[in-house]
Amino acid sequence: MNITLFELPGPVLLTPEIFRDERGFFSETYNKRVMDQAGISIPFVQDNHSLSKPTGTVRGLHFQTSPHAQDKLVRVTRGAIFDVAVDIRSGSPTFGQHVAATLSADNWHQFWVPKGFAHGFCTLEPDTEVIYKVSDYYDPDCDKGVVWDDPALGIDWPVTPARATLSDKDRSLPRLQDLPAYFTYDGTDARSPS
Repeated sequence: MNITLFELPGPVLLTPEIFRDERGFFSETYNKRVMDQAGISIPFVQDNHSLSKPTGTVRGLHFQTSPHAQDKLVRVTRGAIFDVAVDIRSGSPTFGQHVAATLSADNWHQFWVPKGFAHGFCTLEPDTEVIYKVSDYYDPDCDKGVVWDDPALGIDWPVTPARATLSDKDRSLPRLQDLPAYFTYDGTDARSPS
């Protein structure tokens, strides 16, 4: 597995090996030993799978708060997304900064998004399917977010607000400046379990 670190500490881009032949392909998409070696020693408890039909569908920016905060390992099995992680840890030297990557069924990248980061994506192709592992169960009381197009975040989304397809919930999320301090930076690498 190829591992790429970003300048912003925490999120990681992983690319599993894929073996192709005339029948199709085989890939080991998750291996605990490899993840442990990458410093990502997180037990996963749930897999989520989403289908977004229109290009320009935006989901996010989402996160869960304590006691059910979630680490995520995101991958695309059909189509492509512009995937984003935003540091929302109060006191972090990179608070409000983001990293982004294109994940697709073709490039086979996976995006590690640790606790303390809001996560969201925009589909780049129709009928895009996204699968992600999470480290804690969904809890509606802990389900929070930041509005995707907050100018303070400076995210160069591949869709304009007028052309984006969003849920009503995602349209009404708060801006970063109005977000309570759900996470506090403790000086450690965000990949480590907290």
